[in-house]
Amino acid sequence: MGLLSDPVRRRALARLVLRLNAPLCVLSYVAGIAWFLALAFPPLTQRTYMSENAMGSTMVEEQFAGGERARSFARDFAAHRRKSGALPVAWLERTMRSVGLEVYTQRFSRKLPFPDETHERYMVSGINVYGILRAPRAASTESLVLTVPCGPESTNNQAVGLMLALAAHFRGQIYWAKDIIFLVTEHDLLGSEAWLEAYHDVNVTGMQSSPLQGRAGAIQAAVALELSSDVVTSLDVAVEGLNGQLPNLDLLNLFQTFCQKGGLLCTLQGKLQPQDRTPAGGPLRAAQTLLLMLLRQASGRPHGAHGLFLRYRAEALTLRGVNSFRQYKYDLVAVGKALEGMFRKLNHLLERLHQSFFFYLLPALSRFVSIGLYMPAAGFLLLVLGLKALELWMRLHEAGVGPEEAGGTSGSSPARPATQRVGLASLVAPLLISQAVGLALYVLPVLGQHVAAEHFPVAEAEAVVLTLLAVYAAGLALPHSTRWVLSTEAPDRSWMALKLVALIYLALQLACITLTNFSLGFLLAATMVPGAALTKPSGPRPLCAALLVLTSPAATLLGGLFLWQQLQEAPLSLAEGWRLFLAALAQGMLEHHTYGALLFPLLALGLYPCWLLFWNVLFWK
Repeated sequence: MGLLSDPVRRRALARLVLRLNAPLCVLSYVAGIAWFLALAFPPLTQRTYMSENAMGSTMVEEQFAGGERARSFARDFAAHRRKSGALPVAWLERTMRSVGLEVYTQRFSRKLPFPDETHERYMVSGINVYGILRAPRAASTESLVLTVPCGPESTNNQAVGLMLALAAHFRGQIYWAKDIIFLVTEHDLLGSEAWLEAYHDVNVTGMQSSPLQGRAGAIQAAVALELSSDVVTSLDVAVEGLNGQLPNLDLLNLFQTFCQKGGLLCTLQGKLQPQDRTPAGGPLRAAQTLLLMLLRQASGRPHGAHGLFLRYRAEALTLRGVNSFRQYKYDLVAVGKALEGMFRKLNHLLERLHQSFFFYLLPALSRFVSIGLYMPAAGFLLLVLGLKALELWMRLHEAGVGPEEAGGTSGSSPARPATQRVGLASLVAPLLISQAVGLALYVLPVLGQHVAAEHFPVAEAEAVVLTLLAVYAAGLALPHSTRWVLSTEAPDRSWMALKLVALIYLALQLACITLTNFSLGFLLAATMVPGAALTKPSGPRPLCAALLVLTSPAATLLGGLFLWQQLQEAPLSLAEGWRLFLAALAQGMLEHHTYGALLFPLLALGLYPCWLLFWNVLFWK
């Protein structure tokens, strides 16, 4: 208390903070980036382990041998699908009843906010078909789900055949203590969302659907299956769900355990996993896998039908069969045995999966990084904002200390009289106008699509994206919009106060995002923090403006797309990257309005207005 109440000591502390601020900021930023990159190496990773006692052993005897039956079902399904040109609902109902399931259907329809050119749809209507295998040894209080998404463009026939063969096999067993739902959804994620909303009796996306005639118990876990071939060389697992949600780590461990037991090759992010004795390329492969997971989780997209189940507290993952040119091949029997083993172990659960981690990163299937080890990386980046805010606060409240006095003594120069006040109008106007631009960025593209399509020779989907880009670019005129209310009494103190508010605003947003979606928070912090820390009205303004533009939310998205393709070993040209960027903007808005993805409103209503404040600071004078 004496240090803060004594003016001399307080001024000395302020000089120390100002003198060491820049080195500490650089050190903190470098430490955050280095900490994250080190997460790919074994010293900061742990071997995965099963936390749930009920699933701690794989001592179950898989008896599934219906490979030929699965192929027969798949051929019949494909033939009826080609004949009808849509999902063969009548055939599915008849086949599910023949294997002993209670069969129900659900109709749904959805009008998208604007046409989806990627999937060529606007008015969507379809039918979901599901069958319930009632547990003979318990009441219908809990259930498991095996779902197969069938879109107009997907070739998921083998997955439907395997699902029906597993249903026939499961029907002959007496040890089931949970109901098992076999679900076939039309239009991929739209059908899954319609079924989940009806099952839980909610409507969060405006989906129009018929009520479900049959229900089972509370969904404990779900597996989404995607197979496009009778044989597979590997099974790729997808864990990233809507808004970056992840399933309980025990479910992923269960999948890996049964793959190892059956000799199945499993991959993560499409990458082969290093062995226990890591080869020479192990660390590099782990770093690539970690970066791929960072980008996929940061996108907030559900990377599979499982991603929508996580919203309803049902642990889920998606398994994709990959048929490549590798030497070893596995048939449907091997995949079916792995699924049978997983469902038998999930059948043993006495409560929901909760003992393992819900927040983690995966450099490999056999290793994970817990939340306690990866959060310091984001903490170091956010510390930069705190240090710069502290520096500005010191300069605003210690009028006698400036950058030129940092090395002087306490009596080297008299303190300036603290009579200058920061005009509130000079802060309120940029704050209100930046938030108004963010609101326009969120609202106008969808509301003004018809007007733009009428006045310009573009389609409605193109009009939405072009309006989004136009509003985004119009926000760069913010300094000129607020010039009429700028305070002329203390211009230096006014921009310092505005930057202080912007730093605190950005730090709070990034901290909240990091707590719920670490990948998104870290990616935004790594790109936006340098520009936010270095922005000021003096100095090389063109260089600072270029840095701010390169670290804006839109540039971060564009750079993330190029990095994703590079890590996938499919680099893009500038023209291809721009087209992919425009498609990503449209998909981001569609997923927000259709599924409730939060990336678009976070960027439009939060981070972009905050970035505009730093842009206003740069052109303050």
